[in-house]
Amino acid sequence: MTHPEAERFHWRKSSFSSAQGQCVEVAGNLAHVVGIRDSMNPSGPVHVVSRRTWRAFVRAIASERF
Repeated sequence: MTHPEAERFHWRKSSFSSAQGQCVEVAGNLAHVVGIRDSMNPSGPVHVVSRRTWRAFVRAIASERF
């Protein structure tokens, strides 16, 4: 998905990512959306979700409700 502000995303990878780089990168620097992409394919598709959706996802993972 192309987001109008995608060029402004500042990507970061988890410090827990594997040595092979098999993880996702997250861009959470914009006010209303979070970008998610495959770290092995940085020029590939980007999934964009609202901050509210991202927070719900992170809470669910942290509490193991998935």
